[in-house]
Amino acid sequence: MSEQLLLSSSIIAVLAISIPFLFLATSKLGTRNKGPHAKNMAYESGVTKPIGGSDNPFSVKFYLVALLFVLFDVEIIFMLPWAVNVRSLGLFGLVEMFIFMILLLAGLFYIYKAKALTWQ
Repeated sequence: MSEQLLLSSSIIAVLAISIPFLFLATSKLGTRNKGPHAKNMAYESGVTKPIGGSDNPFSVKFYLVALLFVLFDVEIIFMLPWAVNVRSLGLFGLVEMFIFMILLLAGLFYIYKAKALTWQ
């Protein structure tokens, strides 16, 4: 048997024995609190008694702003490698990036015209 196979199988065996043992030990040795605890209560930025229930729906505006943030944040991921390699890409790379930015700007204008970011 090779040394690598012996090492990997012994690591797997140790993990297979120790992980269930650790779960069992923490469940037996840990403290048990009966009754209402703080971990079962809602906590909202220091407010001990929150207003409303947890099943109240959020406004769609929150999700829309989050998606728009992710969309326009991903553009930075595409622009950073371009900025690093702008000289080696030449004129073709410059034109490609301007087309990309024009498309993103068109999307931003569409969002602005559709009044998707107005909070009323």
